[in-house]
Amino acid sequence: MEIAILLVVIAAIFITRSVKVVPQQNAWVVERLGKYNSSLAPGLNFLVPFIDKVAYKHSLKEIPLDVPSQVCITRDNTQLQVDGILYFQVTDPMRASYGSSNYIVAVTQLAQTSLRSVIGKLELDKTFEERDIINAQVVHAIDEAALNWGVKVLRYEIKDLTPPKEILLAMQAQITAEREKRALIAASEGRRQEQINIATGEREAFIARSEGEKQAAINNAQGEAAAITAVADATAQAIERVAAAIRQPGGQEAVQLKVAERAVDAYSKVAADATTTLIVPGNMSEVSALIASAMKMVGTGKGA
Repeated sequence: MEIAILLVVIAAIFITRSVKVVPQQNAWVVERLGKYNSSLAPGLNFLVPFIDKVAYKHSLKEIPLDVPSQVCITRDNTQLQVDGILYFQVTDPMRASYGSSNYIVAVTQLAQTSLRSVIGKLELDKTFEERDIINAQVVHAIDEAALNWGVKVLRYEIKDLTPPKEILLAMQAQITAEREKRALIAASEGRRQEQINIATGEREAFIARSEGEKQAAINNAQGEAAAITAVADATAQAIERVAAAIRQPGGQEAVQLKVAERAVDAYSKVAADATTTLIVPGNMSEVSALIASAMKMVGTGKGA
């Protein structure tokens, strides 16, 4: 009975040491008599009992590593507290086991030294503007060395950049001054544009008024010219009609009568004025002579 129990125990130990089930996204390093033999893939694997031994177990998943915060000095000699996080993955289990005694510590230290080197090449203002460039340079610097450790650095992200309190206050004052400057510039640009708009409006209004006055003057001149032309045409037509009437039979007598009437009207108007002394011709033949002279002028005009 005791022998059976012993055999069962030996069989269990034998199975335990010879059969290994590796989980997914894991890799186990097997040593045979103290020397690297193989890396076990996920699934069921068999070992030689008491000869093969699982020496290292590695996870092949992406691992986030918090890089401790550190003080970096920028190019313009400003201290800067930098905190970041690193993402890496084991790609070669054999090198991860024998390339470094502790690849996590090695990657962390290398990330810190690389970050200090990159920050030291930049001025303070550039460190806030070029985070992507800093991250890329840190990853490039770590990845070259991490290949010997069987590790692939995927990315590095800066979580926080904290300048000293004095620098932070100075930066806030600078930002405030810059915003006030922009506000003053915007206000002055608004006043300038307002003055330009007012001047443009006044100029356009003056041009419109002058154009209106010009058009009004043109219209008035054209109206006066048209009136003068109409009066001249009417006068000419009246003269033509009078001349035509004089040439008709009895026209001479009508003219003589008209002249006599005008002469009598003239004498009557002069006589109506109390301040005028009227001298009446003693001989009425003088009136006939006046009429004859007028008729002579009519006849002369007719002959012409």
